[in-house]
Amino acid sequence: MSAQDKQTYLDNLGKQGREASYSLANLTAKDKQQLLTAIAASLQAHKKEILAANEMDVAAAREAGLNDAMVDRLLLDEARLQGVIADIDNVIALADPVGSEIDSRVLDNGMRLARRRVPLGVIGVIYEARPNVTVDIAVLALKTGNAVILRGGKETVNSNRALASAIRRAVVEQGLPQDAVQLIDNPDRELVSGLLKLDQYVDMIVPRGGQKLQRLCAEQATIPVILGGIGICHMFIDEQADLSRINPVIINAKVQRPTVCNALDTLLVHEKVAAEVIPAALTELAAQGVRFYGCDKTRELAAGLNVEMHTADNESFSTEWLSLTLGVRVVADLDQAVTHIRRHSSGHSEAILTDNIHTAARFMEQVDSSAVYVNASTRFTDGGQFGLGAEVAVSTQKLHARGPMGLEALTTFKWLAWGDYTARS
Repeated sequence: MSAQDKQTYLDNLGKQGREASYSLANLTAKDKQQLLTAIAASLQAHKKEILAANEMDVAAAREAGLNDAMVDRLLLDEARLQGVIADIDNVIALADPVGSEIDSRVLDNGMRLARRRVPLGVIGVIYEARPNVTVDIAVLALKTGNAVILRGGKETVNSNRALASAIRRAVVEQGLPQDAVQLIDNPDRELVSGLLKLDQYVDMIVPRGGQKLQRLCAEQATIPVILGGIGICHMFIDEQADLSRINPVIINAKVQRPTVCNALDTLLVHEKVAAEVIPAALTELAAQGVRFYGCDKTRELAAGLNVEMHTADNESFSTEWLSLTLGVRVVADLDQAVTHIRRHSSGHSEAILTDNIHTAARFMEQVDSSAVYVNASTRFTDGGQFGLGAEVAVSTQKLHARGPMGLEALTTFKWLAWGDYTARS
Protein backbone atom coordinates (compact mmCIF):
# COMPACT_ATOMS: atom_id res chain seq x y z
CA MET A 1 0.00 0.00 0.00
CA SER A 2 1.52 3.32 -1.08
CA ALA A 3 1.66 6.35 1.20
CA GLN A 4 -1.19 7.94 -0.76
CA ASP A 5 -3.27 4.76 -0.52
CA LYS A 6 -2.71 4.64 3.22
CA GLN A 7 -3.84 8.23 3.65
CA THR A 8 -6.90 7.63 1.48
CA TYR A 9 -7.73 4.53 3.52
CA LEU A 10 -7.44 6.43 6.81
CA ASP A 11 -9.40 9.41 5.50
CA ASN A 12 -12.21 7.07 4.48
CA LEU A 13 -12.21 5.49 7.92
CA GLY A 14 -12.46 8.93 9.47
CA LYS A 15 -15.22 10.13 7.17
CA GLN A 16 -17.21 6.95 7.64
CA GLY A 17 -16.79 7.12 11.40
CA ARG A 18 -17.85 10.76 11.49
CA GLU A 19 -20.97 10.07 9.41
CA ALA A 20 -21.86 7.08 11.58
CA SER A 21 -21.45 9.19 14.73
CA TYR A 22 -24.27 11.49 13.60
CA SER A 23 -26.66 8.54 13.50
CA LEU A 24 -25.52 7.32 16.92
CA ALA A 25 -25.71 10.68 18.68
CA ASN A 26 -29.50 10.80 18.64
CA LEU A 27 -30.22 7.22 19.72
CA THR A 28 -32.49 6.86 22.73
CA ALA A 29 -31.48 4.84 25.77
CA LYS A 30 -33.89 2.12 24.61
CA ASP A 31 -32.31 2.09 21.13
CA LYS A 32 -28.87 1.59 22.67
CA GLN A 33 -30.12 -1.16 24.94
CA GLN A 34 -31.51 -3.03 21.94
CA LEU A 35 -28.26 -2.50 20.04
CA LEU A 36 -26.10 -3.89 22.83
CA THR A 37 -28.45 -6.83 23.31
CA ALA A 38 -28.14 -7.59 19.61
CA ILE A 39 -24.33 -7.45 19.86
CA ALA A 40 -24.33 -9.95 22.74
CA ALA A 41 -26.58 -12.26 20.73
CA SER A 42 -24.38 -11.95 17.64
CA LEU A 43 -21.23 -12.77 19.60
CA GLN A 44 -22.96 -15.81 21.07
CA ALA A 45 -24.19 -16.91 17.64
CA HIS A 46 -20.70 -16.65 16.13
CA LYS A 47 -18.88 -18.14 19.12
CA LYS A 48 -17.34 -21.01 17.16
CA GLU A 49 -15.83 -18.72 14.54
CA ILE A 50 -14.46 -16.39 17.21
CA LEU A 51 -12.86 -19.18 19.24
CA ALA A 52 -11.42 -20.80 16.11
CA ALA A 53 -9.89 -17.46 15.08
CA ASN A 54 -8.39 -17.04 18.54
CA GLU A 55 -6.89 -20.53 18.41
CA MET A 56 -5.10 -19.46 15.23
CA ASP A 57 -3.70 -16.39 17.00
CA VAL A 58 -2.57 -18.38 20.05
CA ALA A 59 -0.89 -21.02 17.87
CA ALA A 60 0.91 -18.34 15.86
CA ALA A 61 2.03 -16.60 19.06
CA ARG A 62 3.50 -19.78 20.49
CA GLU A 63 5.22 -20.57 17.22
CA ALA A 64 6.69 -17.07 17.21
CA GLY A 65 8.08 -17.65 20.71
CA LEU A 66 5.95 -15.11 22.58
CA ASN A 67 6.25 -15.44 26.35
CA ASP A 68 3.55 -16.96 28.54
CA ALA A 69 2.38 -13.56 29.77
CA MET A 70 1.69 -12.38 26.21
CA VAL A 71 -0.04 -15.64 25.26
CA ASP A 72 -2.26 -15.35 28.34
CA ARG A 73 -3.22 -11.83 27.34
CA LEU A 74 -4.36 -12.83 23.88
CA LEU A 75 -6.08 -16.08 24.94
CA LEU A 76 -9.85 -16.02 24.50
CA ASP A 77 -11.19 -19.42 25.52
CA GLU A 78 -14.87 -20.20 25.93
CA ALA A 79 -14.99 -19.15 29.60
CA ARG A 80 -13.36 -15.79 28.86
CA LEU A 81 -15.60 -15.19 25.86
CA GLN A 82 -18.68 -15.90 27.97
CA GLY A 83 -17.35 -13.43 30.52
CA VAL A 84 -16.91 -10.79 27.82
CA ILE A 85 -20.49 -11.35 26.62
CA ALA A 86 -21.80 -11.24 30.20
CA ASP A 87 -20.10 -7.88 30.70
CA ILE A 88 -22.31 -6.47 27.94
CA ASP A 89 -25.34 -7.09 30.18
CA ASN A 90 -23.58 -5.11 32.90
CA VAL A 91 -23.13 -2.17 30.53
CA ILE A 92 -26.76 -2.40 29.39
CA ALA A 93 -27.84 -2.09 33.02
CA LEU A 94 -25.84 1.10 33.56
CA ALA A 95 -27.51 4.49 33.37
CA ASP A 96 -26.90 6.27 30.06
CA PRO A 97 -25.05 9.52 30.82
CA VAL A 98 -25.84 11.09 27.43
CA GLY A 99 -28.49 13.79 27.70
CA SER A 100 -28.18 14.27 31.45
CA GLU A 101 -27.67 17.80 32.74
CA ILE A 102 -24.57 18.35 34.83
CA ASP A 103 -25.81 21.63 36.27
CA SER A 104 -28.27 24.42 35.54
CA ARG A 105 -28.62 28.00 36.69
CA VAL A 106 -30.35 31.26 35.85
CA LEU A 107 -28.19 34.33 35.21
CA ASP A 108 -29.03 37.83 36.44
CA ASN A 109 -30.28 38.73 32.97
CA GLY A 110 -32.85 35.94 33.13
CA MET A 111 -31.09 33.59 30.72
CA ARG A 112 -30.96 29.94 31.84
CA LEU A 113 -27.70 28.04 31.32
CA ALA A 114 -27.20 24.29 31.50
CA ARG A 115 -24.46 21.81 30.67
CA ARG A 116 -25.66 18.65 28.98
CA ARG A 117 -23.63 15.47 28.41
CA VAL A 118 -23.13 14.58 24.75
CA PRO A 119 -21.02 11.95 22.92
CA LEU A 120 -17.45 12.80 22.02
CA GLY A 121 -18.04 11.73 18.41
CA VAL A 122 -15.35 9.41 17.03
CA ILE A 123 -12.89 7.59 19.29
CA GLY A 124 -9.71 5.89 18.12
CA VAL A 125 -8.42 3.08 20.31
CA ILE A 126 -5.00 1.45 19.82
CA TYR A 127 -4.37 -1.67 21.86
CA GLU A 128 -2.21 -4.74 21.96
CA ALA A 129 -2.78 -8.45 22.57
CA ARG A 130 -6.17 -8.41 24.31
CA PRO A 131 -9.07 -9.34 22.04
CA ASN A 132 -11.64 -8.68 24.78
CA VAL A 133 -10.82 -4.97 24.36
CA THR A 134 -12.42 -5.10 20.91
CA VAL A 135 -15.78 -5.88 22.51
CA ASP A 136 -15.35 -3.74 25.63
CA ILE A 137 -14.50 -0.59 23.70
CA ALA A 138 -17.13 -1.09 21.00
CA VAL A 139 -19.87 -1.63 23.57
CA LEU A 140 -18.92 1.36 25.71
CA ALA A 141 -18.55 3.60 22.67
CA LEU A 142 -21.97 2.64 21.27
CA LYS A 143 -23.61 2.96 24.69
CA THR A 144 -22.46 6.59 24.75
CA GLY A 145 -23.36 7.29 21.12
CA ASN A 146 -19.79 7.31 19.81
CA ALA A 147 -18.37 5.74 16.68
CA VAL A 148 -15.08 3.92 17.19
CA ILE A 149 -12.02 3.05 15.10
CA LEU A 150 -10.16 0.07 16.56
CA ARG A 151 -6.56 -0.90 15.91
CA GLY A 152 -5.56 -4.07 17.79
CA GLY A 153 -2.21 -5.80 17.87
CA LYS A 154 -1.02 -8.00 15.03
CA GLU A 155 -0.96 -10.95 17.46
CA THR A 156 -4.77 -10.94 17.68
CA VAL A 157 -5.69 -9.96 14.14
CA ASN A 158 -7.80 -13.07 13.47
CA SER A 159 -9.65 -12.77 16.78
CA ASN A 160 -10.32 -9.08 16.26
CA ARG A 161 -11.63 -9.63 12.74
CA ALA A 162 -14.08 -12.26 13.97
CA LEU A 163 -15.23 -10.14 16.91
CA ALA A 164 -15.60 -6.95 14.86
CA SER A 165 -17.48 -8.83 12.16
CA ALA A 166 -20.01 -10.14 14.68
CA ILE A 167 -20.44 -6.67 16.19
CA ARG A 168 -20.90 -4.98 12.80
CA ARG A 169 -23.54 -7.55 11.82
CA ALA A 170 -25.53 -6.63 14.91
CA VAL A 171 -25.15 -2.91 14.19
CA VAL A 172 -26.55 -3.36 10.67
CA GLU A 173 -29.42 -5.52 11.99
CA GLN A 174 -30.46 -2.56 14.12
CA GLY A 175 -30.66 -0.30 11.07
CA LEU A 176 -27.45 1.60 11.85
CA PRO A 177 -24.34 2.17 9.70
CA GLN A 178 -21.85 -0.66 10.10
CA ASP A 179 -19.05 1.91 10.18
CA ALA A 180 -20.09 2.82 13.70
CA VAL A 181 -17.45 0.20 14.53
CA GLN A 182 -14.39 -0.04 12.27
CA LEU A 183 -11.29 -2.19 12.61
CA ILE A 184 -7.87 -1.49 11.15
CA ASP A 185 -6.68 -5.04 10.57
CA ASN A 186 -3.60 -4.17 8.53
CA PRO A 187 -0.47 -4.61 10.74
CA ASP A 188 1.39 -1.75 9.00
CA ARG A 189 2.60 0.52 11.82
CA GLU A 190 2.42 3.57 9.59
CA LEU A 191 -1.37 3.30 9.83
CA VAL A 192 -1.07 3.88 13.59
CA SER A 193 0.93 7.07 13.01
CA GLY A 194 -1.63 8.13 10.42
CA LEU A 195 -4.55 7.48 12.77
CA LEU A 196 -2.87 9.65 15.41
CA LYS A 197 -2.99 12.59 13.01
CA LEU A 198 -6.58 12.13 11.83
CA ASP A 199 -7.76 15.12 13.88
CA GLN A 200 -10.18 16.21 11.19
CA TYR A 201 -12.39 13.25 12.07
CA VAL A 202 -11.24 11.62 15.33
CA ASP A 203 -11.99 13.34 18.65
CA MET A 204 -9.95 11.29 21.12
CA ILE A 205 -7.25 8.60 21.09
CA VAL A 206 -7.02 5.94 23.80
CA PRO A 207 -3.85 3.80 23.73
CA ARG A 208 -4.03 0.57 25.73
CA GLY A 209 -0.60 -0.96 25.82
CA GLY A 210 2.96 -0.67 27.01
CA GLN A 211 5.24 2.27 27.57
CA LYS A 212 6.41 2.43 23.93
CA LEU A 213 2.85 2.71 22.64
CA GLN A 214 1.99 5.36 25.23
CA ARG A 215 5.01 7.46 24.29
CA LEU A 216 4.37 7.03 20.56
CA CYS A 217 0.85 8.37 20.96
CA ALA A 218 1.89 11.22 23.24
CA GLU A 219 4.63 12.35 20.85
CA GLN A 220 2.90 11.92 17.49
CA ALA A 221 -0.81 12.56 18.04
CA THR A 222 -2.47 15.77 16.91
CA ILE A 223 -5.60 14.54 18.73
CA PRO A 224 -6.17 14.58 22.52
CA VAL A 225 -4.74 11.36 24.01
CA ILE A 226 -5.76 9.64 27.24
CA LEU A 227 -2.58 8.04 28.58
CA GLY A 228 -2.57 5.16 31.04
CA GLY A 229 -2.51 1.42 31.39
CA ILE A 230 1.05 1.27 32.73
CA GLY A 231 0.80 -0.12 36.24
CA ILE A 232 3.81 -0.08 38.56
CA CYS A 233 1.77 -0.79 41.67
CA HIS A 234 2.89 -0.78 45.31
CA MET A 235 1.68 -2.13 48.63
CA PHE A 236 3.06 -0.85 51.95
CA ILE A 237 2.88 -3.07 55.04
CA ASP A 238 2.74 -0.69 57.99
CA GLU A 239 4.09 -1.56 61.45
CA GLN A 240 0.51 -1.47 62.77
CA ALA A 241 -0.98 -3.80 60.18
CA ASP A 242 -2.76 -6.95 61.37
CA LEU A 243 0.00 -9.33 60.34
CA SER A 244 -2.29 -12.35 60.68
CA ARG A 245 -4.40 -11.05 57.78
CA ILE A 246 -1.95 -9.53 55.31
CA ASN A 247 -0.72 -12.54 53.30
CA PRO A 248 -4.00 -13.34 51.50
CA VAL A 249 -4.19 -9.70 50.32
CA ILE A 250 -0.56 -9.65 49.17
CA ILE A 251 -0.99 -12.96 47.33
CA ASN A 252 -4.22 -11.81 45.70
CA ALA A 253 -2.59 -8.60 44.47
CA LYS A 254 0.40 -10.46 43.01
CA VAL A 255 -0.78 -13.92 41.97
CA GLN A 256 -4.47 -13.83 41.01
CA ARG A 257 -3.66 -12.51 37.51
CA PRO A 258 -0.07 -11.32 37.29
CA THR A 259 -0.22 -10.24 33.62
CA VAL A 260 -2.52 -7.25 34.18
CA CYS A 261 -1.74 -3.62 34.96
CA ASN A 262 -3.27 -3.61 38.46
CA ALA A 263 -1.18 -6.55 39.70
CA LEU A 264 1.31 -5.81 42.49
CA ASP A 265 4.88 -4.98 41.42
CA THR A 266 6.60 -3.86 44.63
CA LEU A 267 6.02 -4.78 48.27
CA LEU A 268 7.25 -2.21 50.79
CA VAL A 269 7.60 -3.40 54.41
CA HIS A 270 8.09 -1.32 57.54
CA GLU A 271 11.44 -2.22 59.11
CA LYS A 272 9.84 -2.88 62.54
CA VAL A 273 7.83 -5.82 61.18
CA ALA A 274 10.07 -6.89 58.29
CA ALA A 275 11.62 -9.84 60.16
CA GLU A 276 8.15 -11.29 60.68
CA VAL A 277 6.51 -10.29 57.40
CA ILE A 278 9.13 -11.03 54.77
CA PRO A 279 10.01 -14.70 55.46
CA ALA A 280 6.35 -15.69 55.76
CA ALA A 281 5.14 -13.69 52.75
CA LEU A 282 8.00 -14.75 50.47
CA THR A 283 7.58 -18.42 51.40
CA GLU A 284 3.88 -18.38 50.49
CA LEU A 285 4.45 -16.40 47.31
CA ALA A 286 7.34 -18.62 46.19
CA ALA A 287 5.11 -21.66 46.61
CA GLN A 288 2.95 -20.13 43.87
CA GLY A 289 5.88 -19.56 41.54
CA VAL A 290 6.86 -15.99 42.41
CA ARG A 291 10.50 -14.88 42.13
CA PHE A 292 11.88 -11.76 43.81
CA TYR A 293 14.09 -8.70 43.44
CA GLY A 294 15.00 -7.58 46.95
CA CYS A 295 16.91 -4.82 48.69
CA ASP A 296 19.89 -5.69 50.92
CA LYS A 297 17.73 -6.14 54.03
CA THR A 298 15.20 -8.26 52.15
CA ARG A 299 17.93 -10.58 50.84
CA GLU A 300 19.32 -10.89 54.35
CA LEU A 301 15.92 -11.85 55.77
CA ALA A 302 15.32 -14.29 52.90
CA ALA A 303 18.63 -16.11 53.41
CA GLY A 304 17.94 -19.78 53.90
CA LEU A 305 14.51 -19.64 52.31
CA ASN A 306 13.83 -21.72 49.23
CA VAL A 307 13.09 -18.71 47.00
CA GLU A 308 14.56 -17.24 43.81
CA MET A 309 16.05 -13.90 44.86
CA HIS A 310 17.82 -11.26 42.75
CA THR A 311 19.36 -7.93 43.71
CA ALA A 312 16.96 -5.02 43.30
CA ASP A 313 18.02 -1.65 41.88
CA ASN A 314 16.33 1.48 40.58
CA GLU A 315 15.65 -0.16 37.23
CA SER A 316 13.93 -3.19 38.72
CA PHE A 317 11.87 -1.02 41.06
CA SER A 318 10.72 0.96 38.01
CA THR A 319 9.61 -2.15 36.11
CA GLU A 320 6.04 -3.26 35.44
CA TRP A 321 6.58 -7.00 35.76
CA LEU A 322 3.40 -8.43 34.18
CA SER A 323 4.62 -11.80 35.46
CA LEU A 324 5.19 -13.75 38.68
CA THR A 325 7.96 -11.39 39.73
CA LEU A 326 7.89 -9.08 42.75
CA GLY A 327 10.15 -6.32 44.03
CA VAL A 328 10.55 -6.18 47.83
CA ARG A 329 12.03 -3.37 49.88
CA VAL A 330 12.30 -2.69 53.60
CA VAL A 331 11.60 0.97 54.46
CA ALA A 332 12.15 2.94 57.63
CA ASP A 333 8.66 4.42 57.85
CA LEU A 334 5.66 5.78 55.97
CA ASP A 335 7.61 8.76 54.66
CA GLN A 336 10.22 6.54 53.02
CA ALA A 337 7.48 4.37 51.54
CA VAL A 338 5.77 7.42 50.05
CA THR A 339 9.10 8.72 48.70
CA HIS A 340 9.74 5.38 47.01
CA ILE A 341 6.26 5.36 45.47
CA ARG A 342 6.63 8.93 44.20
CA ARG A 343 9.90 7.99 42.54
CA HIS A 344 8.93 4.69 40.94
CA SER A 345 5.14 4.63 40.58
CA SER A 346 3.35 5.07 37.25
CA GLY A 347 0.42 6.69 39.07
CA HIS A 348 -1.85 3.66 38.70
CA SER A 349 -2.69 1.93 42.02
CA GLU A 350 -1.13 1.85 45.48
CA ALA A 351 -2.22 0.25 48.76
CA ILE A 352 -1.43 0.34 52.46
CA LEU A 353 -2.23 -2.37 54.99
CA THR A 354 -2.60 -0.84 58.46
CA ASP A 355 -4.93 -0.65 61.44
CA ASN A 356 -3.87 2.92 62.22
CA ILE A 357 -6.50 5.26 60.80
CA HIS A 358 -4.17 8.26 60.97
CA THR A 359 -1.41 6.47 59.05
CA ALA A 360 -3.97 5.36 56.49
CA ALA A 361 -5.23 8.93 56.07
CA ARG A 362 -1.69 10.28 55.60
CA PHE A 363 -0.97 7.62 52.97
CA MET A 364 -4.14 8.45 51.04
CA GLU A 365 -3.38 12.17 51.17
CA GLN A 366 0.28 11.92 50.17
CA VAL A 367 0.15 9.25 47.46
CA ASP A 368 -0.96 10.83 44.19
CA SER A 369 -2.11 7.88 42.09
CA SER A 370 -5.39 7.30 40.28
CA ALA A 371 -6.49 4.72 42.88
CA VAL A 372 -5.29 4.48 46.50
CA TYR A 373 -6.42 1.65 48.79
CA VAL A 374 -6.46 1.01 52.51
CA ASN A 375 -6.52 -2.67 53.52
CA ALA A 376 -7.43 -3.90 50.04
CA SER A 377 -5.76 -5.45 47.00
CA THR A 378 -4.71 -3.29 44.05
CA ARG A 379 -6.56 -5.75 41.81
CA PHE A 380 -9.78 -3.78 42.32
CA THR A 381 -8.70 -0.99 39.94
CA ASP A 382 -11.01 -2.16 37.20
CA GLY A 383 -14.10 -0.74 35.56
CA GLY A 384 -16.22 -3.76 36.39
CA GLN A 385 -15.11 -3.84 40.03
CA PHE A 386 -15.84 -0.11 40.38
CA GLY A 387 -19.35 -0.61 39.02
CA LEU A 388 -18.58 1.14 35.74
CA GLY A 389 -19.17 -1.89 33.52
CA ALA A 390 -16.47 -2.79 31.01
CA GLU A 391 -13.75 -0.14 31.04
CA VAL A 392 -12.16 1.80 28.20
CA ALA A 393 -8.80 2.02 29.96
CA VAL A 394 -7.23 3.03 33.24
CA SER A 395 -6.08 6.61 32.89
CA THR A 396 -3.06 7.77 34.87
CA GLN A 397 -3.56 11.34 33.68
CA LYS A 398 -5.27 14.12 35.62
CA LEU A 399 -7.26 15.78 32.85
CA HIS A 400 -10.80 14.77 31.78
CA ALA A 401 -10.60 11.18 33.02
CA ARG A 402 -8.59 9.44 35.74
CA GLY A 403 -8.50 5.84 36.90
CA PRO A 404 -10.88 3.29 35.36
CA MET A 405 -12.67 4.99 32.47
CA GLY A 406 -16.31 4.09 32.07
CA LEU A 407 -19.24 5.68 30.29
CA GLU A 408 -18.87 9.27 31.49
CA ALA A 409 -15.26 9.36 30.28
CA LEU A 410 -16.56 8.89 26.73
CA THR A 411 -18.76 11.96 26.90
CA THR A 412 -18.17 15.67 26.86
CA PHE A 413 -20.72 18.44 27.40
CA LYS A 414 -22.11 21.42 25.62
CA TRP A 415 -23.56 24.62 27.04
CA LEU A 416 -27.25 25.19 26.37
CA ALA A 417 -28.71 28.65 26.89
CA TRP A 418 -32.37 29.75 26.90
CA GLY A 419 -33.13 33.44 26.63
CA ASP A 420 -36.16 35.64 25.99
CA TYR A 421 -34.85 37.41 22.89
CA THR A 422 -32.01 38.42 25.16
CA ALA A 423 -29.30 40.80 23.88
CA ARG A 424 -26.04 41.42 25.72
CA SER A 425 -25.88 44.82 27.36
